[in-house]
Amino acid sequence: MILDDVLARIDDDLPQAIDRLMALLRIPSISTDPTFATDCARAADWLVADLRALGFDARAAATPGHPMVVGHGGEGSRHLLFYGHYDVQPVDPLDLWHRDPFDPALEDTPKGQVIRARGASDDKGQVMTFLEACRAWKAVHGSLPGKLTIFLEGEEESGSPSLIPFLQENRAELTADLALICDTGLYEDRLPAISTQLRGLAKAEFTVHAAARDLHSGSYGGLARNPLHVMTTLLAGLHDPQGRVTIPGFYDDVEELSDTLRQQWQGLAFDHAAYLDDVGLSIPAGEVDRTPLEILWSRPTAEVNGLWGGYTGAGFKTVLPAEAHAKVSFRLVSRQDPEKILTAFRTWAEAQIPADCRITWHDEIKGSPASVMAITDPAFEAARAALTEEWGRPAVFIGEGGSIPIAGYFKTVLGMDAMLVGFAKDDDRIHSPNEKYDVESFHKGIRSWARILARIA
Repeated sequence: MILDDVLARIDDDLPQAIDRLMALLRIPSISTDPTFATDCARAADWLVADLRALGFDARAAATPGHPMVVGHGGEGSRHLLFYGHYDVQPVDPLDLWHRDPFDPALEDTPKGQVIRARGASDDKGQVMTFLEACRAWKAVHGSLPGKLTIFLEGEEESGSPSLIPFLQENRAELTADLALICDTGLYEDRLPAISTQLRGLAKAEFTVHAAARDLHSGSYGGLARNPLHVMTTLLAGLHDPQGRVTIPGFYDDVEELSDTLRQQWQGLAFDHAAYLDDVGLSIPAGEVDRTPLEILWSRPTAEVNGLWGGYTGAGFKTVLPAEAHAKVSFRLVSRQDPEKILTAFRTWAEAQIPADCRITWHDEIKGSPASVMAITDPAFEAARAALTEEWGRPAVFIGEGGSIPIAGYFKTVLGMDAMLVGFAKDDDRIHSPNEKYDVESFHKGIRSWARILARIA
């Protein structure tokens, strides 16, 4: 069979595939530190050369920051775009690493063999699972497994400042029928998963001002407004006793979970008690009429991320501070618009402030919308069947509590859905010392993409 030959090639070529990944991992492509700009360009050039060897027409496209790698190749009735990123996080603190983070090595662990290096899981190892699947297909059949565009970013770990302008300027070239993203993981480290919805994000930082200066608490306490009291009253009012956000209109654009996804999520038998116990908690918070997975994946949130004011040093300074400060963020779902939510929050917050106090806002309105994929597209069920075949366990559609902005940008800028399939594990230590990627994840990830491409490309 056509696919069997490709899978056999992947198995035979695994040592060489690991060598190629290690060559990429040796390049310290830290995007946030200008000292490594040359290395980021070197990583982009390495990927361009590898794509060209596979038959792609590839280039490193210049941006105001680090290059974007773009490659086109193959033929087929459906055009697929694969996205990943080649940049990595800084390695600090270096003294907590067991080895040089850019000297990758295979290590045996109680849970199996791993590839140890910065970027092994996030995201170079995941990127190479897709490229190695294409390599095996090309070796067996002499052609790529469909009409493919490869799009690899070099600034994902530093906020993607060049991304939206690049998408807008190259809309016609990058728009495809479906995007594929490999920057996620297995569900509970064991089940292959396709992430079908991601929460968006909006953030606000603000200050409540009261008196013109700090006041002596003996002279003014009880008579003058204390901005910390005002701030804490405001923040405490963000939620009602049922855990719902009280901002008017907050839920207007929130859609209910489909019966299909609700049933799948219930079948996951998520152990919220163990999940909370891992971080020293035991009692669920949030909306009382929602399941824990709904709260994590498909419901919006309002969270206080920082709160400060007054004297916070050793001992006491008995003052009424003139200012109190807070940082608040919102995880967004469905059709919630970040700007609309932040405008509603500002209006609501300002209405809570006494007449002789005021608020100033420190962040411009910004954020990213949620991403909800159209799983009615037959490609999603086809990919789920392919993953089930490879892993021997039923693949599942899941949500993500966090945000992967690129999926939203593909939707809002290029008008296409994204399928998020990844093979990372919770203990991969991404962004931390001693990052790793399981050899099993790498090997079966390559085989998984080969199976998926055979079905949908």
